[in-house]
Parts: sequence; structure tokens; C-alpha cells
Amino acid sequence: MATPSKAGTKGVPREVRRQQLLEAATAEFGTRGYAAASLPAIAARVGVTKTLLHQYFGTKEDLYVACLVPVGDTLLAAIRSAMGPDAAAPHTPLRVLDGIFAALEGRRESWFVLYDPSLPPGGEAAGRAAEYRSAIDRLAAGGTADVLRATGSADPLDADALNHVWQDLVATLVRWWVKHPEQTPQAMTERCSRLFAAAALLVPGTP
Repeated sequence: MATPSKAGTKGVPREVRRQQLLEAATAEFGTRGYAAASLPAIAARVGVTKTLLHQYFGTKEDLYVACLVPVGDTLLAAIRSAMGPDAAAPHTPLRVLDGIFAALEGRRESWFVLYDPSLPPGGEAAGRAAEYRSAIDRLAAGGTADVLRATGSADPLDADALNHVWQDLVATLVRWWVKHPEQTPQAMTERCSRLFAAAALLVPGTP
């Protein structure tokens, strides 16, 4: 029996071609969304046929999941690392944002692979995305609750409200960053630091 070849198309090693296809698919899904994304367009980004794309990944949903998993794993690892053992430390929100920006650099549109409202409900892609989002939500809920406890507040409604504000803030900052590709992760973290300082001035009684 013949051994499967490790060669890809046009002399490109199979793993290299696979990575090229994943990067192209992540860009297509991230910019157009699952519903509007086109397998022929993804194949065209790499210069291969739609048939070859199917040979590598199967269905459109299979390909989406293959793009989603590294995005979800990378973001979760970055957030957990940034939070560290003391999520209530004053610098932790900036550390988390910095970790997210660093994790997304070079593929910023991948954020929208995880947060895609056009995913077909009930499918594997929607289920896996929901698992990742739930894990991130739990980290955010725990972190914001720790921050409130550090200020002396134990009100669960305060914690829930702050969690919603924080998650909306992160999503808004990432969307703004995607529209400003000249902004490096470090520049974004510094900008967020300035914005946090300005927001503190809006709170009555803040020095």
C-alpha cells in the first residue's frame, strides 16, 4: 500500500498549505462572517481550488471550527495569563487588554470568528464558539467581582453590571483597533491607560 504523500500542491508541503488555508479562512470568516464567507473566495486567496480546500477540511463548518479552535485557545490562554493569581490588582484590566491585543496581532479579524452572530444555531461551530465565549465570560465575571470586592462592594448586581460594562468595553476597543491597523498592541495598551485615567476623572470624588 502506498504511503500518503506529505507533499501539498505545486510543491508546497502539506502542513504549510494547510496553514495557508487556515489563515485565509480566518481572514475570510473574520471579515465577512460565516454566512457571507465563500469557500471559493477562501481557496482563491491561496491560489488553490475549492475541491482541494474540501480535501483538507471537509465542509464549510468543519473549516470554521478548524479556524475557531486556535483563536479560542489563544485568547483564553492570554486572558488567564494576564489575570494571574490576583485578578483584583489595579493593573489587571490593562494587563488583560494588553494580552488580548498581543494575542490578536497579525490576525485581528480573528476576534470576529469567535464573536460571529451569523453562525448557524445548533451546529458544531456555534456550540464550540459558545463554549469559548462562556469560558471568557466566566473569567470576566470572576475578575470584575474581585475588583468590586477590593473596593468593599459585595453587591451581586454591581458585579453583574460591571461585568457587562467590561465585556462591552473590550469588544468596542477591539473593533476600534481593527479599524486602525497602524495602532500596535503597545500603542493600544497605552491608549487604554490614558482612557482609563480620563474616565476616572468623570467619577465624582475621584482625585
